This record gives sequence, C-alpha cells and structure tokens, in this order.
Amino acid sequence: MGRRCVMIQCEIDGVPALFVEAAGPVRAGLMFRVGRVDEPLPLAGLTHMVEHLALHRHGLMDHHANASVGATVTHFYTAGTAGEVIAFFHKLCASLADLPVERLEVEKEILLTEAAGRSNGVNGDLPLWRYGAQGFGQVSYAEFGLHRATADDLRGWVADHFTRENSVLWLAGEEVPADLRLSLPAGVRRPVPPPSSALESTPAYYYAAGKGVVMDTVVPRSAAGPMFAALLERALYRELRLDSGVSYTATTDYSPRGDDMATITAYVDALAEKQTAALNGFVDTFKQLAKSGVTEEELEAVRAQALTSFDHPEYEIARLPAAAIDLLTGQRLFTVAELAERLRSVSLGDVMAVAGEAYAHALLQVPYGVPAETIGFAPAPTTSDSVVTGQRYSSRSDDGCALVIGRDGVSVTNKAGQAVTVRFADCAVRLRWPDGGSVFIGKDAISVAVERTLYRLDEAALASLDQAVPDSLNVLMPERRPDQIPQPEQRGPASRPARKAEFSILAPLTAVLLWGLISMANAWTPEDGELAEKLLLLLMVLVGIGVTRVGLLGISRLRWGRW
Repeated sequence: MGRRCVMIQCEIDGVPALFVEAAGPVRAGLMFRVGRVDEPLPLAGLTHMVEHLALHRHGLMDHHANASVGATVTHFYTAGTAGEVIAFFHKLCASLADLPVERLEVEKEILLTEAAGRSNGVNGDLPLWRYGAQGFGQVSYAEFGLHRATADDLRGWVADHFTRENSVLWLAGEEVPADLRLSLPAGVRRPVPPPSSALESTPAYYYAAGKGVVMDTVVPRSAAGPMFAALLERALYRELRLDSGVSYTATTDYSPRGDDMATITAYVDALAEKQTAALNGFVDTFKQLAKSGVTEEELEAVRAQALTSFDHPEYEIARLPAAAIDLLTGQRLFTVAELAERLRSVSLGDVMAVAGEAYAHALLQVPYGVPAETIGFAPAPTTSDSVVTGQRYSSRSDDGCALVIGRDGVSVTNKAGQAVTVRFADCAVRLRWPDGGSVFIGKDAISVAVERTLYRLDEAALASLDQAVPDSLNVLMPERRPDQIPQPEQRGPASRPARKAEFSILAPLTAVLLWGLISMANAWTPEDGELAEKLLLLLMVLVGIGVTRVGLLGISRLRWGRW
C-alpha cells in the first residue's frame, strides 16, 4: 500500500481551497454554490449559459477541461501541467468578469440542441412531484430561460453568484502552483434554499411512463444513511433478481442535499408483464427493512466493504469534489480516521432509525397500468381543491371539461367535479406561444393549458391574460409546428381512452355486460358447455382488462405539468 494522502485546507486569493499532495498531472476544480435550485423558473438555464460562455474563450484545449451545472453547484474542472492549470483558471476568471455575451444567441441554440438529446434519467420527474415547480423541484423542468435570457440577466447572475466568497477550489498535485491566481470579485456565500413540498402526505406514489419502479426519500444526513442505502440495494437485488427473477437491475444511490439532509434513490427495472410483481416485491422488501431491520451479518458485510475504500492510497484525491461541496454548503469536513470511526460506530438501531425515516418520507414512481392502491401509500395530489371564479369556456371535445378564467387564476374542470387550478399569485412561470396558446405552471407543479384549439375561447378571453402575471414570469416560446399544437380529442369508434372520472359510469355498465354474458352462457346447450365456458372466461378477462385500464388512467386534461 502506498503513502496515504492527507487533505489540507488553505486559501488562494480569498478562495477557500482543499489540497491533496499527489503525483502525476495536476487535477483541480473550482466550484460555485449556484445551480438549478437557485434559478427562477422563467430563467432556468441561466447558470448553464454562464458556464458555456465562460469556457468559450478557451477554445480547443490540449489538456482535459470541462464544466457542469448541478442542482446546487457549478463546477469547472481541469487536469494537466501546472502551467496549463494556471492558464485555465486565469482565463476562466477573466471570462466571468467579461462574459462574451455577443455569443448569446449562438450559445442558446447550442444549449437547446444539447437539451434535445439529453435524458433526465429514470428519476427525472421525482423532484417536481416532491418539491413542486420551485427550489429542488426545478431540476425536473426544461431550461425555459434559454428563450428569454438577456446579456443583463447573465451579468447580474455572475455578479451575485460567481464570487470568491461563494466558491471553493480543490487541487491534487505535487504542490499548490505558486503562480495560481483566482481573480474573482467579492460577494457573499449563498446558502442552499429551504426545501418546499408539493405532497400532502408520505409515503406517496404517482404514475408515470417507465420500465420500472423508482423511489426517492429524504433522511437526515448521517453515517448510517449510506449503509442503509447499501443494505436496501442488497435486499432488492437478492429478492427481485436472485430469488424471483423479476428484475435485472436493482440499485440505490445516497446523495447529500446540502442542508443536513440526504436523498436516497432506489430503482428496479422489469418487463411490462412483471411490473406488478416488481412493485409489490419492492414495497414488501422496503417495508421489511423498516420493520425488522437487517441481520448483524448483513450490516458487517456492508461495513467492511465501506471501510475497505478508505484503505485505497488515492481515497483522499477521489473525495476532493465531494469535500468541496460540503465546504461550500457549510457541512463539517471529516478526516479519513473520523469517517472510519463513524462507520464503525453505526449500530443496527441506527440503521433501523434511517429505515423508518426512509419509509415515512418515501415517494414512489409507478409505471402506468400497475395497480398501486393496495401498497399502503397515498396517491400524490394530481388535482386542486378549489376552482377560480370566472368565465367558463367549454371544451371543443364536448367531454364535459371546461376552462375557467378568473381575475385571480385559471382552472380546468371535468364533469366529475375535479379540477386543476393555478392561482396567478402562486404561478411559477407562464409559457406563451406566438399562436396564442399558453401554459400556466403553479408552484405546486400543477399546470393549466389555455389553448384556443381545446376550448371555445374568444380573443377577449386571451387578451385578459396578458396582464395576469408579471413580465418576469412570462417566457415567449418558439413558434410551434402544427403537429405540436394540442388538438381536441376525437370521439367515436377510435375515441380516446376513458378518463378516470368516467369509471363510476363504466363500472355498472360492465356489471350489466357481465350479467348478459353469464346469461348467454347459461342459455347454451350442454353440448356447447365447454366452448361456452372458454368464451365466457375469455370475455371476462378482456372486460376485466378494460375496467382495470379505465381505473388506472389519469385524467388527460387534468394532470401535473412536466415539461
């Protein structure tokens, strides 16, 4: 085993720095405490634009360098000779002080192209369902600000967030380069915003398109947290892959949130015909851990594996970026010895406590068509509890839905009395298109579309919305192609799927149909009895599938906005 590295803290031009002595090329990163959670939703993508513009003047580089924008941190990183690293940060700081805003329109197109090919991953929608369309929930949304950001917006954002007090440098090399300079303006450290909530209660679930079951939960940050995540992964893998063969992938992740809390994410995949079994197996395994805990042998296996990583000679180098994030967000930095001691002190009781917290705050994403009503979780809200007072405009589909435009908000109602409402005072963003259509997204992530193609609207109704929310919340979107404009749903032989609201009507009709089928079967002659039984069974299965589908479909017009 080689010489163990030691992380030391220092300061460069007023910027806190973390350094680990190491052979080979210099590796370094400059982090700022700003990310997607800090951006107003109408300006989402502003930090990403700054990152792109700040690197533009570097051009093609012969050494490794890149940058990324996360939920809470923006990270510029590089590796090379000492001279290359010095030059990289010198040019970066100069670019932040004088962004090449003449490139703004070009970079917008580049970023929009990048976004078109990017996937949010299996857990991309979980933040908006948990937090709404603000703070930590904003990472689920598109970068709307790319359509409206101005040069002044960018300069103001840099002045407020890309400062020496709001940054941390990390370095690994033979020494801290003597000529390294970080010419950043003075500012203040930006705390992580407090979390919001769009859930009425937990544990909860919602439906979404997907090939598996995804869960996230929030627990207090502790040494027992990563160990519980590892134990949950082992249990899911054992139960759903090795024992039942329902899933191929069973994985978990533990990520500190930056405010003394951490997010645990878990995912299991499954074929369409196995998704119900995957959901039930996932929940049963999760409940069992929260109720009965794990054995001492399981805990020791996970502990030993975690402790082994501390023995690697470059462990300190590997944890530099994570340590820099902790320093940026005001978390305590532990030495390797302290981290090891914390792991050794975790007891079964500590893991049980985390398991209980994890279960109590869980949010499950369930594939469409998989019954989740019996798992003991509450359905996450998909409708609002009030309707604005105002003028009603009927749906062009004649399906009983109506748009209501009032002085304080907009609502869509259906014939069952359910509604989605966005109050103007609680609007996070209004997306507007040149054809007159718009979407209001509330801070709770509920969205309402105002489209003349969907409702019998007049020009006066559309004009009344022009002053509904401040200009700062409006985003003018690009012109839509005809196939991108929502159209009324067609009724008739190829009609739309039944809505959940219509289940109360279809259920008795189904009972009548089944009664008729049974009567027909009983009327058949004994010689035809076997065929009758088979046909009856087939018809009952088909009807049962149809009723189940009706019960699980969401209301197509009344749904959470996910953009």
